[in-house]
Amino acid sequence: MVKSAYMHYYPFYLPFAPTLLAAFLPLFVVVAFWTVAIKGFALWHAARGGHKGWFIALLFINTLGILECIYLVWFRPGASHSHRSLTPANDSSTQA
Repeated sequence: MVKSAYMHYYPFYLPFAPTLLAAFLPLFVVVAFWTVAIKGFALWHAARGGHKGWFIALLFINTLGILECIYLVWFRPGASHSHRSLTPANDSSTQA
């Protein structure tokens, strides 16, 4: 059995060179920071809005911020794209 030079230092098999993994370290740090920041913001809005189901889903489902962005844009209280139906009685553009 032939061992490569870096197997002496690492007890497990690395399919990529350690320098390649180190090159992606800044990307991993940015993604981790983004995920924590957007998850905290979305969880705060879900807790303040009383959305218990959304809070639990946002807490346990990790989607790198995709689910959090969906909640913040369309479902949080006070969002500009809320799912309220406008009837002619409530539509301010038809009133004079």
